[in-house]
Amino acid sequence: MGVNTSLNHAVVQGAGSALRMKARVFRKECDNGGSSPRLLRRYTHSLLTQISQSAICNRFHPVDARLARWLLMTRDRMGADEFQLTQEFLSNMLGTRREGVNKAAGLLQEQHLISYTRGALTILNGAGLEAIACPCYGIIKDEYDYLPPAIGARQSPSLVRIKSQPYAL
Repeated sequence: MGVNTSLNHAVVQGAGSALRMKARVFRKECDNGGSSPRLLRRYTHSLLTQISQSAICNRFHPVDARLARWLLMTRDRMGADEFQLTQEFLSNMLGTRREGVNKAAGLLQEQHLISYTRGALTILNGAGLEAIACPCYGIIKDEYDYLPPAIGARQSPSLVRIKSQPYAL
């Protein structure tokens, strides 16, 4: 994006694998034309749409609807109904205090939509959770689903596979 360093800090939500490459090799790949710049512009558009919608959601929707949206998004990205999430992490993602997360998670548990104990969360009823989630979930999901599939088959030899571990806030 025309800068050498970024002030952003990445947080890994769940264990898995990722790919990395040297910045100079990445710039060269983008300068060569081909599909990389187009894919990166499409991804950037999608990410900005998701960030904007999440900001609007955090401002205007109740905590339980935001929590449902965020849990569904996490399920979609991780491809699993079970994951490790602390109340502190969720409070940061939802822009609310831990007490708000505790209350919202309690409501979702009472409705048998989730099970949540000591940072271990399981989605029990995805359809029920979707019914409680605000409309932002559908908007963000549609945008995310529109992204092209992973380039996997045409990976550059400059990409290095790395293992990631969740970062505890």
